Formats: sequence, C-alpha cells, structure tokens
Amino acid sequence: MKRIFSVLALLCLLVTAAVAQVSFSVSYKRVSPTELDIVFTGTIQPGWHVYSTTLDPGGPNPTTFNVDKLVGAKLKGVLVEGAGKQTTFDDIFEMNVGAFEGTCTFTQRVELTDKEYSIEAYLDYQACGDGQCIVDKCEVRKSASDGPAAKEEAPAAASKTESAAETPLVPLQPADIAVADTTAADTLAAVATDTDAANDLWAPVVDELRAMGGDAASVATKAWWYIFILGFLGGLVALCTPCVWPIIPMTVSFFLKRSKDRRRGIRDAVIYGCSIVVIYVLLGLIITSIFGASALNDLSTNAIFNILFFLLLLVFAASFFGGFEITLPSSWGAAVDSKAERTTGLLSIFLMAFTLSLVSFSCTGPIIGFLLVEVATSGGSALAPTIGMLGFALALALPFTLFALFPAWLKSAPKSGGWLNVVKVTLGFLELAFALKFLSVADLAYGWHLLDRETFLALWIVIFALLGFYLLGKIKFPHDDDGDHVSVPRFFLALCSLAFAVYMVPGLWGAPLKAVSAFAPPMSTQDFNLDPVKVEARFQDYDAGMAYARQTGKPVIVDFTGHGCVNCRKMEMAVWHDAKVRDLLLDDYVLISLYVDDKTRLPETLTVIEDGKETRLRTVGDKWSYLERSKFGANAQPFYVLLDHQGRPLQPAYTFDEDVDHFVDFLKKGLAAFGK
Repeated sequence: MKRIFSVLALLCLLVTAAVAQVSFSVSYKRVSPTELDIVFTGTIQPGWHVYSTTLDPGGPNPTTFNVDKLVGAKLKGVLVEGAGKQTTFDDIFEMNVGAFEGTCTFTQRVELTDKEYSIEAYLDYQACGDGQCIVDKCEVRKSASDGPAAKEEAPAAASKTESAAETPLVPLQPADIAVADTTAADTLAAVATDTDAANDLWAPVVDELRAMGGDAASVATKAWWYIFILGFLGGLVALCTPCVWPIIPMTVSFFLKRSKDRRRGIRDAVIYGCSIVVIYVLLGLIITSIFGASALNDLSTNAIFNILFFLLLLVFAASFFGGFEITLPSSWGAAVDSKAERTTGLLSIFLMAFTLSLVSFSCTGPIIGFLLVEVATSGGSALAPTIGMLGFALALALPFTLFALFPAWLKSAPKSGGWLNVVKVTLGFLELAFALKFLSVADLAYGWHLLDRETFLALWIVIFALLGFYLLGKIKFPHDDDGDHVSVPRFFLALCSLAFAVYMVPGLWGAPLKAVSAFAPPMSTQDFNLDPVKVEARFQDYDAGMAYARQTGKPVIVDFTGHGCVNCRKMEMAVWHDAKVRDLLLDDYVLISLYVDDKTRLPETLTVIEDGKETRLRTVGDKWSYLERSKFGANAQPFYVLLDHQGRPLQPAYTFDEDVDHFVDFLKKGLAAFGK
C-alpha cells in the first residue's frame, strides 16, 4: 500500500511539474462582415492568478492588448475581460486588485476596413502564485482576404510599430540597450569599449545552474519538511495533554498483559501505533479531497476564511483555558469501544486506536484544527494536510510503540498531574496569539486598519506577558491546582515568555523584529518608524552593472524582479532591509535589478529565435525576461543569481524565501566562491 501511494504521489508531482502555470489559446470569432473578435482563453493552475485589465497606477501590471502591425483593420473599443474576476486588497501595494483564477477570457474587437487584412499583436499579462510572478505574452498573427471590399478613402494609418525595424539578435549586444541607470562617465565608457567581454555575459549557464542543484527544488523540499516537522511538534504537544498522557501507560500495559507472549504484545502495540497513523493520515486525505488544491491555496488570501479561522482559534483558546470542552458525542466513543470488545485480531486493535482518537478529541481537536489551518493557508501542495497529519500521527503513536518495546521506561515517565493542565492553558495562549495572525489577513483585505503593526505587536506583548505571569502562578484558571510553588521548568518557560514580550517592545517604534516578521502585518502599516532604511539597486541595466563590477572587483547579484511583483516587494521589505543582508548587498556586491515588466519601448524591435520559434522583444522588460529565460532557464520573479565577471554562476539560484539567515548564507557562499 505504501509503495502504491508513493508511486501515485510521484506521478502527481510529475504531472504538476509538466504543466505550465498559465497557458493561453487564441480563437477568432466573426461577429459581422466587418467585425472580428480576437478571443484569448487562459487556463490557470491552482494557486496562481492573472491580473485584470483595469488596475490603478502603482500596482501590478494589468492585462493589455498591444499592436505590432495592423493593415486593413483597426481596433474597435478596448480589451474586454470575461466573467470571474475577484477583487481583493493587496497589502503590499495597499490597493484593491482584480484577478482571475482557474480560467479567464479576454476579447479584443477589430473592425476590418479592407478585403486583405493582416494583424500582428499580442496579449501582455502578469500572473502570480506559489511565491513567484511571471510576465508573459500570447502572440496573435492573422492574415486573410475575407474582409469587406476596399473603400475609396484611404485606409486607416498603420500603427507606428508597423515600420519598426526588426534586428536579429544572437546574442543581444550591450549597445542595443538604453542604460536605465545614471552612472559615472567611466562606467558608460566601459560598456561601449568592452564589447567582446560583454557579449559573453549573455551566454547560457543553464547547465551550470542545474549542476549546482538549483534553488527552486530545495525551497519546495524545505516547505514539505517544514509541514512535516510542524505536524510532528503538534503531535508531541498533544501527548502532553490530560486527554492523552494518562492513557499511554494503561494502553501499553493492556497489550503486554493480554498475552503471555511478550512478542505478540509488542506486535499489538506496534499495530496500535500504526493504526493511529492511518487514522490521522486518512483525516488529512479527506480534507484534501473535500477542498482540493485550488481551495487550499485560496485560503491564504481569502478574507472570509481568515475571519472564520480567527473565530475558530478563539473558540479553541477558550476551551483550553477551561471555559468549556469541545467533545464529540459520547455515543460515538461508546459504540466504537463496544465494537472493539466484540471483535478480535487486527480490526479490534484498529477500533481501539479509533476510540482513542474520539476520546482525546477535546485536547487534540484544537491542535489538529490549528495545524490544518496553518498548513492549508501556507500555500504549497494540496497534499500539505496529509503530510502534516502524518507528522502529527507519528509523534502521537511513537510512545505507545517505544514503551511497549521498553516497558521499564514507564517507571521513569512523569506521572499525571496538574502540569498537564498547565500545558493546555499554555496552548490556549498560543492559539490566541496565532488567531491574531488570521485576523490581520482579513483586516488588510478589507482595509479596516484595526490591526496595524503597532496594534498587533501590542496585543502579542500583552498575551505573552500574561502567559509569563500565568506560568509564575500569578494567574489562575478553572482547572488549575491550588499549589503555591512554581517548578523549575515553569520558571524558565515564564522567563522565556516574558523576555519575548520585552523583545517585541522596540517593534512599536519600527524595529524589524525578525522573529515575528512572518506573523506581524507588513512594515508599511507602521505609523511610526524610526528606521526608514531603503535598499535599492544602483543599476537597472545588466551590461552596465557587469562593467561596473569588473572595475570595482566585486561579484554581482542579479535580481530579476517586476514593478507588479508582490513577492518581490515582500523579499525587499522582510529580507533586504535586515542589517546583515543590507551590508552585504551594498558593500560586497554590485546589485542589478532587472524589471521584466518594464514597458519602456526599445529603440528597435528585436527578433530572436527561442525554442525554434521567432520571439519579438519590444520593451526593456521583454529583453530582461529573455535574458532570464535564455541564460538562466527561468521565468519567474523574484529570481536571484550570483555571478562572476564573466557571467558565470557562483551559487545555485535563489527564489522566494523570506528566511533571512538562508539569504545571508546564500550571499556569503557566493563571496567565498568568488574569492577562489
């Protein structure tokens, strides 16, 4: 069974990897003898979205229709988008943006003015998802002679781009690019005179990057391991609750005493633990099958779902505080327990494990609920809930197996007592803190500004300070013991909680607080900030930046980004502004930011052969996008690559990952490789 599941999972991953994130097809619909509709139909993979045609300035790139050549025809009206647009608030751009998920259609009407007509145009769109953004085009080329008879008056003037020169490009030359950055005169001279060296800078290095291991695969693997570890830690915490811990010695003793054969008793205990794993993994699979990949990815930004999660975690916290118990109907447990008594063999053991799951729900339910919410809203694979439940179940089942193998350990295991309730109440404080994270998402989506960064941090400071006072015995809840003494472990936990509360205080004045940057609202919501540091690239031109790097003797970090790339802004705010990263970027590297959505027209329309097809580069953004595809074999933003002066990679490429230490390690390894 495990082998079959592994094969199916591998096939799913291969199919997913083989499908483009966004693909468009073009069709033509004749609506009248003189009118033709060009219809673009897009298929969007789960977790991705394509932006609409109407967006306010300063936000992502809207979808547009652009003309290269128009003879015997003229545009009639503007590009019209189909149904299905969803409008949400984007916290990075601080504005409402419209986007399509699943499928989308865009229609441009053309009026035919002559019997012979020719249309060369393209749909320009931006798509984002899974921590990356892409800017791409869908080409239109249609020539026919079924238009109306030619009229006496002169046909409409062709687009200015009709006569634009098209220069073959293999490879692009530095002189073809207008330098976007104002640099010193000697730097510009270097670009002009060092042409031979600059030509080599465009040579593909895809094989070298693949040989280094590439970063995209490692980031995905890390996400899967993160989900598994998160579930495993949740299972360990669930063990230390009043609903589970007291059951362990009773269950193990039952299996060891039910048979005179100790080997059989151990076997039954192991099967019991495996049954627990199967039950919770099935729960993860059920969640996945009900919601599906698309729904799970949508949860991360859906305001209504985040409000529901906030309320759900509030209920869980109140339950852990002792306000009430969340239990399943007692008849369910009784029915399964009686069924287990009437059966024998493996089915009996499985039903006993199922009884444990039902009886312990009042303690494990809130933990499982939090795990499923956190895993689902963290994006990634649709199998994320299953992976999380696998980690949870393994941790929950492990003691039953270990104590059966080593019965002597039961004597040294901590006895049940008031410490179990302390664990529950502590979990209640943590559930309350994480509930604010989901309320923050909804607050940003609706633009309420009720939970800006200062307010969020103030609430977290109070929550963790109260947790510290509770662990010191200054606060009591309904099920707590009346003992006055505080154990040494409780004292140290209280010390950590109070220290964490104090650590967050400077954040009220704009301190970055790396430990909570993944949970707190973005720095843009901070009203009072004493550290408005900006890290910006000196160069927005590849060849000029490389020439400057040769002069200064520094390695290069090329940042493929976009004006409308949400995740690029996240990296810049959460990672680049860290003091360690900032110093490395500004002092030890030449930072080149290449905007693949820059709409500045090139002096000439350039034509290249890519994958056996002719591709036109019309804008500066087209050129940088082509550079990313042809040289590095990538087409996503953000995308970071470290280069030497010959344009060769120093390290595997780096994609969207807000781990500051990971990015610092990436930069330092690049410096070490450059030094060699």
